[in-house]
Amino acid sequence: MNEARIERAPGFRIDDPFWSHYLRMVREVMIPYQWEALNDRIDGAEPSHAIHNFKIAAGRETGDFHGMVFQDSDIAKWVEAAAYLLESERDPALEQLVDEVVDLIVDAQREDGYLNTYFTLKEPGREWTNLAECHELYCAGHFIEAGVAYHRATGKRKLLDVVSRLADCIGRTFGREPGKLAGYDGHQEIELALVKLYRATGEKRYLALSKYFLDQRGAKPHYFEQEWEKRGKTLHFPQLSMVHEHTYSQSHQPVREQSEAVGHAVRLVYMATAMADVALETGDEGMKAACRRLWESITAKRMYITGGIGSMEQGESFTTDYDLPGDLAYAETCASVGLIFFAKRMLELDGGSHYADVLEKALYNTVIGGISLDGTSFFYVNPLEVYPDVLGKNKNYNHVKAERQGWFTCACCPPNAARLLASLGDYVYRTREDTLFVDLYIGSQAEVELKNGLVKVEAQSTYSAQGQVRLTVAPSPAQAFTLALRMPEWSDGVEIRVNGKILEDPFVNEDGYMRIQRIWSAGDQVELCFGMPIRRMKSHPLVRQTYAKTALQRGPFLYCLEEADNGKRLYQLRLAESASFRLEQAEGLPGDIPALVTEDGYRLRLGEAWTDQLYGSGGQAARDAARLTFVPYYAWANRGIGEMSVWIAEGNL
Repeated sequence: MNEARIERAPGFRIDDPFWSHYLRMVREVMIPYQWEALNDRIDGAEPSHAIHNFKIAAGRETGDFHGMVFQDSDIAKWVEAAAYLLESERDPALEQLVDEVVDLIVDAQREDGYLNTYFTLKEPGREWTNLAECHELYCAGHFIEAGVAYHRATGKRKLLDVVSRLADCIGRTFGREPGKLAGYDGHQEIELALVKLYRATGEKRYLALSKYFLDQRGAKPHYFEQEWEKRGKTLHFPQLSMVHEHTYSQSHQPVREQSEAVGHAVRLVYMATAMADVALETGDEGMKAACRRLWESITAKRMYITGGIGSMEQGESFTTDYDLPGDLAYAETCASVGLIFFAKRMLELDGGSHYADVLEKALYNTVIGGISLDGTSFFYVNPLEVYPDVLGKNKNYNHVKAERQGWFTCACCPPNAARLLASLGDYVYRTREDTLFVDLYIGSQAEVELKNGLVKVEAQSTYSAQGQVRLTVAPSPAQAFTLALRMPEWSDGVEIRVNGKILEDPFVNEDGYMRIQRIWSAGDQVELCFGMPIRRMKSHPLVRQTYAKTALQRGPFLYCLEEADNGKRLYQLRLAESASFRLEQAEGLPGDIPALVTEDGYRLRLGEAWTDQLYGSGGQAARDAARLTFVPYYAWANRGIGEMSVWIAEGNL
């Protein structure tokens, strides 16, 4: 509790008319709310038991373990999110609370470095006997990420030392050497965490251990089958196929041979994130090539237009190319968080604005769509179409909800979203020698280190609503460097001014960035004004569920129809092919991002002769003029329970 704190100069700070709300919400609402949830103090919400489990393991309370086998990870993600907040702004009360949690974790850790309350309390002596199902290395990975983040934010080593001892315990346990287990976790996470620990400590053994886990996945004979035989063929999750369905955990092939996005979506993108990290650190060309193939499989054939991934509830998984049902979509919030992790690593590994375009799509739509506007309820699943009348009646839709929940038995998504938003500053800029890349146009202040010295950069942004950004740079001293500005895929053009002078014919390079190379002085400004057309988006012709339908996009935001604006039976609505739109404030929603409104719509109505018979010729359908209102997808389900649809059929009036 009395560990000295290392003071640090201010680094990154967000000041943005759209995103500042989310950062305040994480700090003022989500982190306190989730702390109450972790302590089982939210009326009507599923109990977490997470803090209580740690108090028992630490010897402070008595009782039995409760919750999921991976319940510990919720605490780790909460600590990580809190650390990112502390990095951007001092908060003594929050820091003291995290220090108390760290002390609790210290007391719960065994002398050999092992840390996992489920096995400590419920199955002592059976550690590392069910890697396929029981998430020991997954939980360890999240604690490692938390330890690295908290050390970066505060300079305090206590949690970093805890997770280093944990990583060393894992290193003594796993490997190809005699006496070690030649296994790997069923849920990838430890691999990317170990790379972070390597970068934080400089200890190459952690990078080597990450590479070992990746190299070992998919080896034959299959480890999950071997350990299942060894423990008497018992299962922790008998309703799932974690042991025998090897595609579920991407352990069906060595990672360098994989080319299709299969299995559990979160697992896949966490694994791919680690692969890109290891490839970046080691120059492994086979790993790089596999990353590119997996990226292409996800984004070209198996991703929803909202940046959601995972189209099937069974196994929370990918299915096959172009199978993207909107009403049955799983599109777990965690999966889009993981896709953002993967996109960021591919930017660092490969460059290319298409990675940032996907990152932006997932961030502005699915991730924040998984959070209520007040930050106190959450979606686990993010469908693109909802018809509430079938929910609770048709079991195929049991995973779909028409309103966000206060908490979950499996509560991975709320803290995952919180830690991503709290670390948003890590996604705005990149540097490479003498080039400063702007990947996201978020209002902010930052200090970045380039080849020739430090550069302060400030972004004033109305990008989300109006497509406008002003960048002010202050190098110390004046220096030559290149400013690389991403051209968003949704924009139809850009005007750039440098110190007030129009840059004629800005050239977009093959990597999707516009480069301005000059000697920069303090106070130099670059102003960008991106065109923000209302785009009529179509899907690939092989996506049968959305064939000949349209989705609307303006800027980075996808839009949807809601019952609150358009009445029931949204499936009857049609959009005229020549429809024109105006921007309006949507009733009951904040005015940050406008609604799209058109009078050029209609509702198909069956002829008056139709009776109670189920089938018949029915006569001629009538068309009633209809005013259509489309609201940003991220804001749906904040005005009560109702129908929703991203896609709409088109037709002439």
